[in-house]
Amino acid sequence: MTGSGTIGRVFVAPDAEVEMDEQTEVEAIAGQGLRGDRYFSEIETGTFVEWEPDEERRDGYDLTLIEQEAVTAIEREAGIELAPGEHRRNVETRDVALNHLVGQRFRVGDAVCRGNRLCEPCNHLQRLTQDGVLQALVHRGGLRADILEDGLIRSGDIIEPLE
Repeated sequence: MTGSGTIGRVFVAPDAEVEMDEQTEVEAIAGQGLRGDRYFSEIETGTFVEWEPDEERRDGYDLTLIEQEAVTAIEREAGIELAPGEHRRNVETRDVALNHLVGQRFRVGDAVCRGNRLCEPCNHLQRLTQDGVLQALVHRGGLRADILEDGLIRSGDIIEPLE
């Protein structure tokens, strides 16, 4: 089990491929996502929306997280510098091993989530950023999570395992 960490930055993007907007806080809604984000279930304008409107929402689209330490590491190791939010993840964390949260329940600010799967980098991210980012972020591209209980997520809040 991993220890607790903190939220560094919070981002949403209202549409696919637009620049991520940094927020001081965002409302997390169980089974729907972050209010104002492209993957929020009422709008679903994200790049990877693959389900039909009458189909049940797929797991892992509510919230994405990435470790600030991973962003720093790819700059140091591969010379790839990502601007704030350019990683396309909703929450930037500090001092928490996100890979260890797959299959685990955890608190992010006031919201309760469950780690669904790793958020491996994709060709789409590389197309929006720069060559090499896909390889640099393999196995450290973050976490996809489901929101189980509503709550506010704020910069500076605690992230902690619940099990």
